[in-house]
Amino acid sequence: MATDDDNDKIETAPIAEPLRRAIGERYLTYALSTIMHRALPDARDGLKPVHRRILFAMRELRLSPTGGFRKSAKITGDVMGNYHPHGDGAIYDAMARLAQDFNMRYPLVNGQGNFGNIDGDNPAASRYTEARLTALSEALMDGLAENAVDFRPNYDGTLEEPVVMPAAFPNLLANGSSGIAVGMATNIPPHNLHELIDGCQALMANPDLSDDELVALIPGPDFPTGGVLVEPLESIRQTYRTGRGAFRLRARWAVEDIGRGMWQIVVTEIPFQVQKSKLIERLAELIQTKKTPLLADVRDESADDIRIVLEPRARNVEPEMLMGTLFKNSDLEVRFNLNMNVLIDGKVPKVCSLKEVLRAFLDHKREVLQRRTGHRLEKIAARLEILSGLLITFLNLDRVIDIIRYDEDPKRALMAERWDIPHRRAVSEKDYFGPGAGPGELSEVQAEAILNMRLRSLRRLEEMELIRERDDLLKEQADLTGLLADDRKQWKRIGKDLAEVQKLYGHSWHAGARRTTFAEAGEVEEVPYEAMIDREPITVICSKMGWIRAMKGHVALDSEVKFKDGDEGRFLFHAETTDRILLIGANGRFYTLLGANLPGGRGMGEPVRLMVDLPNDSDISDLMIFRPGEKLLVASSAGDGFIVPSDEVLAQTRAGKQVLTLGAGVKTAVCHKVQGDHVAVVGENRKLLVFALAELPEMAKGKGVRLQKYKDGGLSDAITFNAAEGLSWKDPAGRTRTETDLTEWKGARAGAGKMAPRGFPRDNRFN
Repeated sequence: MATDDDNDKIETAPIAEPLRRAIGERYLTYALSTIMHRALPDARDGLKPVHRRILFAMRELRLSPTGGFRKSAKITGDVMGNYHPHGDGAIYDAMARLAQDFNMRYPLVNGQGNFGNIDGDNPAASRYTEARLTALSEALMDGLAENAVDFRPNYDGTLEEPVVMPAAFPNLLANGSSGIAVGMATNIPPHNLHELIDGCQALMANPDLSDDELVALIPGPDFPTGGVLVEPLESIRQTYRTGRGAFRLRARWAVEDIGRGMWQIVVTEIPFQVQKSKLIERLAELIQTKKTPLLADVRDESADDIRIVLEPRARNVEPEMLMGTLFKNSDLEVRFNLNMNVLIDGKVPKVCSLKEVLRAFLDHKREVLQRRTGHRLEKIAARLEILSGLLITFLNLDRVIDIIRYDEDPKRALMAERWDIPHRRAVSEKDYFGPGAGPGELSEVQAEAILNMRLRSLRRLEEMELIRERDDLLKEQADLTGLLADDRKQWKRIGKDLAEVQKLYGHSWHAGARRTTFAEAGEVEEVPYEAMIDREPITVICSKMGWIRAMKGHVALDSEVKFKDGDEGRFLFHAETTDRILLIGANGRFYTLLGANLPGGRGMGEPVRLMVDLPNDSDISDLMIFRPGEKLLVASSAGDGFIVPSDEVLAQTRAGKQVLTLGAGVKTAVCHKVQGDHVAVVGENRKLLVFALAELPEMAKGKGVRLQKYKDGGLSDAITFNAAEGLSWKDPAGRTRTETDLTEWKGARAGAGKMAPRGFPRDNRFN
């Protein structure tokens, strides 16, 4: 049963409050939670909450780099149960990524088992894999036990977790990060740790150092998979200056001589976050679709390292030209977008420059140093207090033994006694008596330490050791107190700590050398496919039903050719394998075929609709060889047309290129090469009209202008010719007739014309 107290806990929105405002406030709360607790990394340690909790849970499990491995399922379960109440799958995926050396420049988890690979295969189930921390992840957490950072309660208040890691090195830039929040995202590439520490040292020496000067020390990202950066220097500077930009990253390749004048290209490094299996699939697709004419074959010979073999189509191919085309058409070159959007002090999302990110890390490093120093001073003070009490015991040994032996409450008696320091000890009284006690009195802590002493500790040598320890601690205390009071000493100490990390994990470390190099991206000229094809004569044959083939050699055009039952020949002409062939559809679209890609002439060929996207309800109007620089006369059955340059009708895709705009029920009727200075047009009504070619406009596409006017029917044929040579056609008997006096049929464009002369072909066509 509900009580009044329960009702008091229910938050109700005022009736007058608009629903939009209520929803907006709740969505804003969700957005802030996603930004701060899930998607964006902290600028100080470079970690998201899930990664921080994974590392801390592994530390609590004592999974040190030199210790044993534990099952990933155990680690995932502890993280989920103690710190991160989300799905175990998401936690395991995050942990697996920390162990992948192809994703992390400096892995923070040492994995044993199948943790996935660069092909894109997923890690094995968590019950099959094991993990432990790496030395670098321990360096990230060094100082957690020394009050270096704040702790907060976990999600159910039973445990505590660190708000941020102490971070011995700039992990945000060293390993990078990526994430998508609500209304914002982040994408930071990994960098070289040695260079980052050089940048930090320079920034500490000169706080006014500019971003451009930092780029001289940190020239660009250093990806775990290597590769070659071909981004211009000025673009890199602008990217680091603004925190937004992109880097062009290419695969690393080399030419390998295989003897007999032949060679092949071997790719040894692929761009960051490119799956090798999908890359090879894409290269195979380029070969199959013949979009990359210079490439003949691709093989994956990779083992532990990357080895992708690319075979050229011919030995005279330039390797740089081949790779240039592959860079443009595959993921052998990618653009890595940088968006340096991070949480400053774990609270405020901000797009930072390179300098701002390093400054945030150094400020955090200084705060950690101050807190660890303060913690050490507290430990020293506590130990000095105990040492003072123990030394008093040695100076007054008989009295101490007497109290412990005969007094009923020795602790109270020790604290009540006023102790004298013999004059033979040239030591100040304040060096013996603890804080909080009166002059010559022992504190409770000192009295307790005296009572806990062992008898063997009363030997003479032990007193000397205590004096030596006290003197060392007093010296350390003075040094640390001076450190906290002097900013320059603090930065010097931070520089020393960073130099030690650099010595361990810099260029001298086996995995510390820079992997990504820099180069200039030379412009590669596009090479047409036909340039790599052996030039051979062929005879193109296309049937009425659209079956096309190419016979080797120039076969006589009047020779007998076989077709499928119910089919017959329509187009037959000589060409070469390097020729591009224009297919003009009745729908006004122009399609492009390559002579070398046509099926062989042994069979009946293949349907042309398998090669281009010609609709089933659209017939082939014409088929001709493409010649650059020519001009074509195109016209529709409605009698509209124009002149189009041949270069404008060349299509680059299967879908073709729409050149002639057609209305309902209208088809493409004419496409002829322009030769001459006049145009002859004949309609289905057998009326002939001749007018000057200059009256036709030149266009790239469109409906065109009226060629001839009709009352009934439409256009049958149109042709261009030289008026001085006359107009020719074949009469019904097959004889060629030429009419030179065309005065009767000459007129203005769009006229009706007059009846064609006697002997004009019955099909109303000139050829």
